[in-house]
Amino acid sequence: MKKLVVDLGDRSYPIYIGAGLLRRADLFSGHVAGRRVLIVTNTTVAPLYLDALVSVLDRFAPVTVVMPDGEQYKTLGDVNRIFDALLEQRCDRRTTLVALGGGVVGDMTGFAAATYQRGVPFIQVPTTLLAQVDSSVGGKTGVNHPLGKNMIGAFHQPRCVVIDTATLDTLPDKELAAGLAEVIKYGLIRDSEFFRWLEANLDRLLARDPEAVAYAIECSCVDKAAVVAADETERGQRALLNLGHTFGHAIETGMGYGSWLHGEAVAAGMVAAADLSHRLGWLGERDVERVRALVARARLPTRIPAALGVDRMLELMSVDKKVEDGRLRLVLLKAVGDAVISADVPLAAIAETLDRCGGGM
Repeated sequence: MKKLVVDLGDRSYPIYIGAGLLRRADLFSGHVAGRRVLIVTNTTVAPLYLDALVSVLDRFAPVTVVMPDGEQYKTLGDVNRIFDALLEQRCDRRTTLVALGGGVVGDMTGFAAATYQRGVPFIQVPTTLLAQVDSSVGGKTGVNHPLGKNMIGAFHQPRCVVIDTATLDTLPDKELAAGLAEVIKYGLIRDSEFFRWLEANLDRLLARDPEAVAYAIECSCVDKAAVVAADETERGQRALLNLGHTFGHAIETGMGYGSWLHGEAVAAGMVAAADLSHRLGWLGERDVERVRALVARARLPTRIPAALGVDRMLELMSVDKKVEDGRLRLVLLKAVGDAVISADVPLAAIAETLDRCGGGM
C-alpha cells in the first residue's frame, strides 16, 4: 500500500492506494467522526462492492443510499435523495458520509456533506480510474445545471481517500479510457517526464497491468495533491488542472449530460487546447501531434462533435467558472509539462481552433 498526504494544515488528509483496501477496516475507522455512517453509491457499483463496505463499517450502523447511475442524475433534485436519508435517519453533524463510486457519486456526496447542517465529514472511496486520479482528491464538490456543468458546488475536503485499485477490474474499457484522459492531463500541465512515461507505457495501462496502473494513479495523485496544497480554492494555479475542461464542459453541456463521458470530453478539449496553443505560437507542431497521438492511442476522441459547431461552442464556453469580468480564462500549453492560464486569447483564434478541431462524432 502507498500512502500520500494532501498537505492542508489542520485539514490535511491521507490518500491510500493499493489492491484490496476496500476491505481494510483499519483504514476507515480512524477517519469516521462519530458513531454512524451513511454510504452513497449507485446502481452499478452497489451490486459489486456495497456489501463489502457495509461489512467493513458494520460497527458504525451504516445506512445506504443507492443513486441512479449517470451524469444526467448529478442534479440538485437528485442530491435530495441523500438529504432525505440523512433527515429520515436523524443523522447529526458527526455522521460521516462515504462516497462509493465514480466522480458523480463523489461530487454529489461531497456536496451533500458540505451543505448538510452546514458541513459534515465524508470519505472518498473512488471506484473508477477518473475518480481515483482526479475527482476524489482536492475537495471540489457539486452538481450540474442545465446551463453549465459543476456550476453549483462547494470546496469541502474529505477525511481520507481510499483507492482500491482492484475495483478497476470491473471497470468497462470505455470508462478506463475516460480516466486516462485525466492521467494524460497531469503529464501535460506539470510533468513532462510522466508524459514520456505514458507514451512508453500506454499499452500496459490499456491492458490493466497492475504495476503500471498503480504507478499512474500514484503519479497523478502526487501531482494533484501538490497543486491543491498550493492553491486549495483555485485562486490561481489550481486552475491549471482545468486543461481541456472549458472545451470539455461545453461539449458535455451541449451534447446533454451523459452523452459523452467527462474524460472523453476533456480528451477532445485537451487536443483543442494544444491546437490553440500552437496558433498562439507557444507549442510546437510536433508536440501538438504528440498530444493528439497519445489521446488517440488511449481510445479517446480527438475532435469536438460536429453537432455543436463553432458558434454554439463559443456560447457554451462563455458559461464557465473560469470566466472572470467577462473574459474567458483558458489553460494552454507553453510546452509539454508547462501549462499557463491566459485571459488574453483572441476570439478569432479560439474560433479557428474550434473549426479545425470540429467534425467529431
